[in-house]
Formats: sequence, structure tokens, C-alpha cells
Amino acid sequence: MNWFSRKNVPVVGIDISTAAVKLLELSKNGPRYRVESYAVAPLPQDAVIDKNFANVDVISDAIKQAIKQSGTKVKYACVAVAGSAVMTKIITMPANYSDEEVYEQIMVEADQYVPYALDEVNLDFEVQGKNAKNSEMVDVLLVASRRENVEDRIEALDRAGLKAKIIDVEAFAMENAFALIADQLPGSSEGQTIAISDIGSTMATLNVIADGRTIYTREQGFGGRQLTDEIQRRYGLSYEEAGLAKRHGGLPDNYINDVLEPFKKAMVQQIARSLQFFVSSSANRTIDSIILAGGCSSIPGVEKLVEQNLSIPCFIANPFINMALSNRVKPQSLSSDAPAMMIACGLALRSFD
Repeated sequence: MNWFSRKNVPVVGIDISTAAVKLLELSKNGPRYRVESYAVAPLPQDAVIDKNFANVDVISDAIKQAIKQSGTKVKYACVAVAGSAVMTKIITMPANYSDEEVYEQIMVEADQYVPYALDEVNLDFEVQGKNAKNSEMVDVLLVASRRENVEDRIEALDRAGLKAKIIDVEAFAMENAFALIADQLPGSSEGQTIAISDIGSTMATLNVIADGRTIYTREQGFGGRQLTDEIQRRYGLSYEEAGLAKRHGGLPDNYINDVLEPFKKAMVQQIARSLQFFVSSSANRTIDSIILAGGCSSIPGVEKLVEQNLSIPCFIANPFINMALSNRVKPQSLSSDAPAMMIACGLALRSFD
């Protein structure tokens, strides 16, 4: 399985989350990227549960819908597995090892560290460069995931008429997309520790990036579905009606004070708690900036609330700010979906490896 395939073949990034399939196709002219096509196709409530595929047919139908909506002609895709479904480990070995020796050493280490039989997992590795403490050694990143996590994703793409070219990891995709927004932050992001809080429908993921590399990631069960459920309960709506009302308005006057504000406060508490876990687990590290990603970051005023409560500069992610757009992409739609497209963007960038 090529997690780190280096063949320069155009791929669409396909991010499959609990609530939607997000598709993104990028091209590049000189240093500048261009959004060729994109789409967001909703998923019903129980198609993806805790990042596991519960209904491959329904997911492949949503991928088909996204392909049709976007108009893309690309036949290869890059898709990701969740961080919680992946085991990563940095292994140090002599720099003068041949490819064969590296592979043998990786298999020995994998046998030791991976908690499953090796025939039940997909493995890959990438040489990261010289070891910081010893220049005669190199660091090699080992990545392993249960075979079914990978095969479910390949099958869903396959049924939708796409071929899986690269299987990535969500945290690596986020790191990849972060490179596009690093220069939007005040000052240089070099030497800074940046937290990306990605709050989607059912999962809040914290990625902490220092010097362009992910140093910490944590997933928590929290997301916009809690807001949808509360709207549904309080106003007697169906799940679909509640979701539409949440996005497009039309709820009673008391909605903002009684429902939305408490959810925003819960969101801030969630981010604060995740950051506390990070700070207490890593000596002497403080967070310089927070970037909000995922569907929940589109809630008006949430970044100001985070900034006021945590006293840390806070920004909404938009990886498309410096990109050109093809004429089939509606700027306003892309702009409102942008914070939720970070992982799709990181995956689409794999076209240019």
C-alpha cells in the first residue's frame, strides 16, 4: 500500500467525514495553485460512525454525487484514514543502510510495535532525514493501520468509479494544508507552536504543529451534531430539518441565546480542555496561535470567543486565500466551506509530491 506514493499523477482529495464527503481538485501553475473543482455531498446520520465505515454503499453514492456535482474528470483519488486508526512510530537506523536493509529493519520493528498480526495491517514507511542528535543515523517514519480501515476506503472509491492512488493519514493531510495558511499568521510561523482545532460533526481533533511538523494530535467526541440534536429536540424538527435550519436560519428568536450561545461556550471549553492536555503532556511548550477548522468554525463570532477566553490569537482556516479559481467554482460557496476543506486540501496537494 503506497501511503507515500511519489508518482506525480493528478489526484482528487476525498475527505470522508461523519457528515459529508468533500472532494477537491487542484492544479498548479508555477508557484500558484488553482481550484479546478470541488463539492460537498452530505452523508446520512449513520454511514460513518466514529471514523469507521458502517455503510460502504451509501458512502460510495455520496462520492458519486460529489464527482457529478464537481464535474471533475480525474480518475485517481487520495483518501485518508483517521489518526486514531493509525499507529505511527519514528525509528532511527544507520544512514548507510541499503533499501533492502531499511525494509528488513522496518519489518522487525513493526513486528515488535504493531499490536496486530502483520498480515492484518497495511504498512508503509518514509525516510524523514538525518537524526537531530546523530548525523550518521536517519529517522524513518513507520505507519501502520488495520487492513479493513484501508480496504473500506478503497472499496468505497472503487464503487464510485475512482481508483485509490494514495492512502494518507488525516493528521499528515492537515499538516500539508497548514503549509498553505502558515503565512497568513502574524509574524513568521517558524519557531511557533500552532494548534489547529478541527471541529466537525461528531469529532473534535486537535493537531499541534511546531516548525511545520505535527508533534501532537488528539481526538475527542464532540461536534456540531450536538447543536443539531438540540435544535431537533427543542423545536420538534426532524434531523434533516434541524440541519437545514442550523445552516440557513429561520429558527425562533430565542435560538441564539438559548441554544447557539451555550453551544459556542461548550466549544470553547472543548478547545481549552484539549489544549490543557497538550500543555500538561509537553514540558515548557505554549501555544502561539489557534487556527479553527471544520464545519463548526463557520459559526459567527466563535474565533473571537476563543480569543477572549484563552487569550491566544485565533484565526479561521482558509487554505484557498491565495489560490486562483476555475470558472466552475463559485467563490462564495468555496469561501463558506473553506474551514471544513483543510483535510481535503491536504489530500489534493498530494498531486504535486
